[in-house]
Amino acid sequence: FEAQIRPRSGLAVKHGIGVINSPGTIDADYRGEVKIAVINLGKKPYIFRRGDRVAQMVINRVYQARLKVVEKLDETKRNTGGFGHTG
Repeated sequence: FEAQIRPRSGLAVKHGIGVINSPGTIDADYRGEVKIAVINLGKKPYIFRRGDRVAQMVINRVYQARLKVVEKLDETKRNTGGFGHTG
């Protein structure tokens, strides 16, 4: 499992407060204090008070993939189409 730290939309929309490395990942074996790096993109200073809800934590299952080295990738309909080609 992992935890992801994400910004709260209300703080972002109303005050321009965001989480810098969003989403921030906390690995399952981490045991230290969780800290959140925030940035103020708003026009006014913002003061955080004890108990403020600054961010949200989402717990996700992490799947370990086994990668295989191949000489050539199979052709697909999308092929090498990059940005803007997901439909």
